[in-house]
Amino acid sequence: MSQLVRAPWRALLPALLVCTAGLGLTIPAAQAQAQAQAQGAAATAVAMALPAGVRRVTAVEGIEEYRLANGLQVLLVPDDSKPSTTVNLTFRVGSRHENYGETGMAHLLEHLMFKGSPKHPKVWAEFTRRGLNANGSTWLDRTNYTATFAASEDNLRWYLGWQADAMVNSFIARKDLDSEMTVVRNEMEMGENDPGSILFERTVAAMYQWHNYGHSTIGARADVENVDIPRLQAFYRTYYQPDNATLIVSGRFEPAKVLGWIARAYAGVPRPTRVLPRLYTLDPVQDGEREVTLRRVGGVPLLYAGYHVPPGAHPDHAAVEVLALLMGDAPAGRLHRALTERRLAAATFAFAPGLADPGFALFGAQLAPGQDPAEARAAMLRTLESVASEPVTAEELQRARDKWLNDWERAFSDPEVVGISLSETVAQGDWRLFFLARDRVRALTLDTLQRVAVQVLLPANRTLGSYVPTERPQRAPQPQRVDLAQAMAGFVPQAAADRVPPFDASPANIDRRTERFSEAGIAAAVLAKPTRGGAVQAVLTLRFGDEKSLAGQGQVPSMLAELLDKGSARLSRQQVQDRLSALKTELAFSAGAGRLTVSLQSRREHVADALALVAELLRTPALPADALEEVRRQTLAAIEQQRKEPEAVLANALARHGNPYPPGDVRYARSFDEIVRDVEAVRLEQLRAFHQRFYGTGQAQFAAVGDLDVPALRRALREGFAGWQAGEPFARIPQPRIEVAPARLVFQTPDKQNATMSVQLALPLADTDPDYPALMMANHLLGGGGNSRLWKRIREQDGLSYNVYSGVAWNPFEPNSGWSAGAIFAPQNQAKVEAAFREELARALKDGFSAAELAEGQRGLLAFRQLGRAQDAGLAAALSSNLYLGRDFARAAEVDRALAALTPAQVLEALRKYVLPERLVSGFAGDFKP
Repeated sequence: MSQLVRAPWRALLPALLVCTAGLGLTIPAAQAQAQAQAQGAAATAVAMALPAGVRRVTAVEGIEEYRLANGLQVLLVPDDSKPSTTVNLTFRVGSRHENYGETGMAHLLEHLMFKGSPKHPKVWAEFTRRGLNANGSTWLDRTNYTATFAASEDNLRWYLGWQADAMVNSFIARKDLDSEMTVVRNEMEMGENDPGSILFERTVAAMYQWHNYGHSTIGARADVENVDIPRLQAFYRTYYQPDNATLIVSGRFEPAKVLGWIARAYAGVPRPTRVLPRLYTLDPVQDGEREVTLRRVGGVPLLYAGYHVPPGAHPDHAAVEVLALLMGDAPAGRLHRALTERRLAAATFAFAPGLADPGFALFGAQLAPGQDPAEARAAMLRTLESVASEPVTAEELQRARDKWLNDWERAFSDPEVVGISLSETVAQGDWRLFFLARDRVRALTLDTLQRVAVQVLLPANRTLGSYVPTERPQRAPQPQRVDLAQAMAGFVPQAAADRVPPFDASPANIDRRTERFSEAGIAAAVLAKPTRGGAVQAVLTLRFGDEKSLAGQGQVPSMLAELLDKGSARLSRQQVQDRLSALKTELAFSAGAGRLTVSLQSRREHVADALALVAELLRTPALPADALEEVRRQTLAAIEQQRKEPEAVLANALARHGNPYPPGDVRYARSFDEIVRDVEAVRLEQLRAFHQRFYGTGQAQFAAVGDLDVPALRRALREGFAGWQAGEPFARIPQPRIEVAPARLVFQTPDKQNATMSVQLALPLADTDPDYPALMMANHLLGGGGNSRLWKRIREQDGLSYNVYSGVAWNPFEPNSGWSAGAIFAPQNQAKVEAAFREELARALKDGFSAAELAEGQRGLLAFRQLGRAQDAGLAAALSSNLYLGRDFARAAEVDRALAALTPAQVLEALRKYVLPERLVSGFAGDFKP
């Protein structure tokens, strides 16, 4: 299940974020702090005896670097705040390292690594058996292989051993290349369906004349389909070596033990004798505007403007990243104010990744139907390229800096995120750039930001559309590499944070540690536990209305939810965003039928104040007219984007098939045209009336997990929500099972190179049914992971699909759960995919699953459930759900025991009882040819 890194706005939906991984200026640090760091590092080295052949290199803020005799770099990031471990092996090789005719080779090699070795022939199956959330990804400068799992010494030792073995002993065989080729093509076709992704590739390709950053990581189809296996093997032997790799272990583990395991696992991997190729190609300064046009079916207009920028390690890259936020953020960003607020575009965004060589900053705008691309283009370029006449202000710098630093702190507080994020600075040349980036952003001055903005945002440095000769072209600074030794010379890391005590995420301990109470009519469950950086995850759910009172509301509930963070009676939209930034808090509102959910990510010292802000936004929202129009345009743009997408077309059709409810009922499935009419019909007075009539704490649940001050939390709930009751009482909307006629539906989506299949079946059971564990296991074995029947047949054996699965949407009330299965594929492979799916389903129903399959499934599924309880956000959501359902985690423990006790006969009986092939509703959407 390899993952290709693509443009970060694949769907180009309204909530676009600015990428904030990169570097800027350095700052001096006190000599005393440096001495303290050195003394602390020395103490750590003395305390832990090193295995033979391992030497300690340095330590930075809790991260220890070691080097093996064979050249392998090892980074240990111990953190017991979450009961999980993340392992990330990063090779400093990506599409930048490919030669002529080899585009896509780094990504193709990533796929073949999972095809196994003589010692590990069934990699995905073992991942699933052990409950490892594993993956790989390829980008311009690096390839990495990651796994996150519930802390387990056995799994950690095994995964380290697999990585060491795979580094030099993978098959990389012609037979595996042949079987995987269709999968890689399917992944390529998946990207081809997305206009935003392809426009990103075309724009960046036009920016670079010689450098390989102009080549998409997925590669040219001709190169991928004609790859020479000896060249691929040579590529593997050249770059997949210990002296070109960094092994990162983060989360819960014992450093001394793990270092010993690593030393033993890699003892048989010798230091290579080959010399890595020296890459020297740099593009010349761009000497004129460039333009590229993409024409495809469906979607909405998009505009990208790309500018060449320094490498991620360059001191000026901090200014580039802050500039991207300053331009692309919402609502303060210049592009948002110039285009979105003036109704010239539906959304704006920016992206400035830190790369090893001179890279790019990309700015963009998404238009809604009816908006003028020429007018939007002119406004966008005018805004970007007017920084010389309209200099950056101190307020803009401070706001963007605060947001960048808050994002950095949130990333550093999560060991899983840290373990993965270090890949990017490893690829830039030195992992410590992760910390130097923070210091450079902190020290960034207004003069430096203005200088870089003027140097970079030049018409002659821009790639947007057609070429236009310029009489007096201006030039950006000459591209240059970075002297990393000089760049790191003045860097002094901060003191490492204290280690967080471990937390036992077993159901019994969760129940034992959870405190339940009621404040202001809100049922609450909070679990206080140590976390890195004092992180807190919280969720508040308001429930209101019934099927009659909620009928006919159309798009009002969801659009009201989208307006809640756009200001209050006291605070403007920007003041709300500034307050959230000051509180280091992320906030999200989402609406469902008779439900509003507030998700909150904050810190111990700020969460009470963040809750007070939530209460203010909920009770006295501003609901500004201009924000309503902005949300309307963005929603219409998203709908238009989906009209031609195979997945969206099929999902809408299946939802409408056999739906018995009349228009206006919240259970009715609307067509795209009906949704558009509902969106266009929403008025401010409807939003205000709905808020007044339905919102309140008459039926509400609150849950929080993390480093909590419980008395302060209770006080915030009491003071923020006291006396707020809903006018309309809550009654759960029934969801009875409806007999739907079996059908086979086919939809044409022209000019889409990726097709989709979806199979659905309503099941007459709830998650309280005695058959619940057995059917959960049956689904897991059939299509629930990398060792499932569907995966091994359609993905592994036949090589037809990048993604194939089955799953169950469990109903906690009525006997009406939903089983579904699906796959994506090239349109010409539709018949093969459908036949393979039906054959595997028939085989499972006829023969069942072996005792060995069941044992492996039990181990994997229980490990995945344990891993789920280790995620604080998911745990908070589960506590909130349990409050609503009247449950605790004893139910989870009961299900775990039932899963562990299952027999093959019980699993087969449940599968045969509920999954009836003759009742299936199957659908296909794609550009199918006669």
